[in-house]
Amino acid sequence: MYIERVFMLLWGILELYSNIAGARGGSASITDEIPFKINWPGAEFTLPTGALYKEDDFVIMTTTDKEKYKCLLPSLSNGDEDEEKEYAGPSPAALLEPLFKQSSCSYRIESYWTYEVCHGKHVRQYHEEKETGQKINVQEYYLGNMMKKTDSPLAGGAKSEKTEGGDTDKMESEKEVPTKNVEGQLTAYYPVDMGNGTPCVLKQNQPRGTSVLYVCHPEAKHEILSIAEVTTCEYEVVVLTPLLCGHPKYRFKSSPVNAIFCQAMSGSPLRPQSLSQLHKEQENLLKPPFSAVPDKEEETSPAKEELFSSTHKPLAVGGQAQIAVGTTHISRLTDEQLIKEFLSGSYCLHGGVGWWKYEFCYGRHVHQYHEDKEQGKSIVVVGSWTEDEHLEWAQKNVARSYQLREDGAQKVKVVSHFYGHGDVCDLTGKPRQVVVKLKCKESESPHAVTVYMLEPQTCQYILGVESPVICKILDTADGNGFLSIPS
Repeated sequence: MYIERVFMLLWGILELYSNIAGARGGSASITDEIPFKINWPGAEFTLPTGALYKEDDFVIMTTTDKEKYKCLLPSLSNGDEDEEKEYAGPSPAALLEPLFKQSSCSYRIESYWTYEVCHGKHVRQYHEEKETGQKINVQEYYLGNMMKKTDSPLAGGAKSEKTEGGDTDKMESEKEVPTKNVEGQLTAYYPVDMGNGTPCVLKQNQPRGTSVLYVCHPEAKHEILSIAEVTTCEYEVVVLTPLLCGHPKYRFKSSPVNAIFCQAMSGSPLRPQSLSQLHKEQENLLKPPFSAVPDKEEETSPAKEELFSSTHKPLAVGGQAQIAVGTTHISRLTDEQLIKEFLSGSYCLHGGVGWWKYEFCYGRHVHQYHEDKEQGKSIVVVGSWTEDEHLEWAQKNVARSYQLREDGAQKVKVVSHFYGHGDVCDLTGKPRQVVVKLKCKESESPHAVTVYMLEPQTCQYILGVESPVICKILDTADGNGFLSIPS
């Protein structure tokens, strides 16, 4: 019952505040985009300085228990508005122009199809198979081509800056920027439409079409985050690029928290009794049922705790995450601890972009998985480790390859392992299998790891794993590619 009372009180404050904001000419709707925090200060309270609060800007709220509070309301703050108004730099179209001039393409590999986005040219979906005699059979569909009615994919963009007085560019800067929910975050995007794709049988041979949505991500390299068929033969592609981050309207906006101060009036407690009771119950729920004394000090060390919090997390598009797309940061354990955990198979590496993610546990398995809030986790076993099968594979293939240093000495470049007995492939009727290629990759971050998947033949994969940590153990590889802890 008291929970309902708390919600009624909080909702009443926000609803009344919404009405006041509407009367002032502001937004009268309550949305998740504008966060509020209700504080319960005591009698000795000084109003925060600045233009956010006015002494006569308050409401009197009464709880169902007849407790009264005077609640000071803020003016909605938006820390990015001033920067956006003052911005006089290149338009989003002009910022993206180098990507289109480079004639570069981005790829996304899924279990069967490969998707190709050649920026400013086309979007293609294809599958390649090698037939007898090494002949390559290609099955492909063009999901969209750049419209022929314009010379540039950035119609009204880069060219607009060349118009006299910059009128066209000014009009573009005043347009409302479209947004989309990307990875759970409302994100601004710049759309480029492509049509004239391969005719669609399901739509009376009308051409396929695609909207390519470019989204700011400061550490991205123009990767394809997602591809979806939004309606029959109409597609939507989200591409992450750092180029748009130069424009304030396309950056990730962290909404400022708007504080509401509610002071208790005479005869009322500091904060509502029902709210205090709710907090007590929450604290009791969070308390462990018993307090165990650890046997070893190392089990409660920060390094050990990192191990459980270092799994790959969903990409925060445009946010301040310290990872690039397709790359995750593994635990900051000491090198020796990390290598031991990795080689034992108890520390798994995660990576991948978009729908499918990949999990590699050394000496155990390679999984491809997708996590859904409603349906749970879907897992495809790409390959499982068997030492005898790897040894048989290593007799016919190169498990350890070298490169020459400048001083003429040999250094292990790549170690390859075979994982078989994956889930049966619907297209071939045979178990999936994967060759894992472990490669040294120097990086500014010693704990970064990049994981990517290729499918050169149907349900036969190559998993690339690159990390500075691997550099430390590659030279321990024997002729069969088995790794060990460096001495």
